[in-house]
Amino acid sequence: MDDTESFAGLSREQLIYAITVPLSTSIILANLVIILGIAWNRQLHNTPNYFFLSLLVADMCTGVALPFVPLMGLNRELSFSSCMVAHTFPNFLFLAFLFNLVMVHYERYICIVDPLHYNNLWMHRSFPLALLVVWLPPLLYACLPAFGWNNWTGPDWNGCCCATSQYLTPLSNCSTNGTTCCSYRRVFPNAFIYLEVYGLVLPAILTIAGMTGRVLWITRGQLKDICRLHRSVDRGSQASDQEQRLNLRYTRCVVAVSLTFLACWVPYLIYMHVCVAVLLSDTKWSSNTHIVLSCTGIGSMAVVPLVLGLVNKQYTEPAYKLLRKLRGRWRKTQASEEVAV
Repeated sequence: MDDTESFAGLSREQLIYAITVPLSTSIILANLVIILGIAWNRQLHNTPNYFFLSLLVADMCTGVALPFVPLMGLNRELSFSSCMVAHTFPNFLFLAFLFNLVMVHYERYICIVDPLHYNNLWMHRSFPLALLVVWLPPLLYACLPAFGWNNWTGPDWNGCCCATSQYLTPLSNCSTNGTTCCSYRRVFPNAFIYLEVYGLVLPAILTIAGMTGRVLWITRGQLKDICRLHRSVDRGSQASDQEQRLNLRYTRCVVAVSLTFLACWVPYLIYMHVCVAVLLSDTKWSSNTHIVLSCTGIGSMAVVPLVLGLVNKQYTEPAYKLLRKLRGRWRKTQASEEVAV
């Protein structure tokens, strides 16, 4: 391999690690804090929190696999088995995270929409089966390329085994159907990508958005009923201070949900549709652009469970108690040192 090509590949990997390692570390540590908070509080040991715990595990695995997702856009010299693992395993973790996220939203959605039948849900009666539903289908679908649905015997579209620039020379050990060139185009056929994007990912995101919007709509209706009862009791036509506080709290909730959706989902939707557009046009694009879009898209989506977990004081109370103890001990140590001086 030419020295210039080796330097270019190294710089792209350095860019990937510079972006993903801090983000991945933050995601893993935040998930660990919430997981330990649920584990230490026995009052949280129930089925809904077990679903959320499964989501946190999937999110933590997504954080671990985050540095490998942008690497899927780079052409590398790997064997067939190594190439399949490098592409299918991160894809499995991402799909498992998405399925767990839909399950958690659905469970909470039923709790609000139909509370009378909430405890009789099949998910509560058969929790192992529910876990199987959110983990097994992503694994089976992600492994389809390894079972034969791939383009491994086809030509190398991404220029892995040919000169990508007039200053670069082709790899000496490459052939038309060489097995050393690992590219996502050789692992994932176009039909596989379209099916995953428009058959799994996009419907899941729209389902989550629809359930969230429905919950906000129901909450708005209940808020109007509460305000109407307050006015009938007080026999006044003007809104009371309590009604204004309720309306303000609801407005803050809507703003928080909207900002969370814009910050966490929009970057990933942009990344997903840009990738599909590039795939349709069959054009090459900047590796740095792909790296930045993939890191921000996947990373922002992985923040969604952290937002759901960190806003719940029950999940974060053990961490706050530990921090208060450490801060108290540090202050005592500082005070004793000042007295000694």
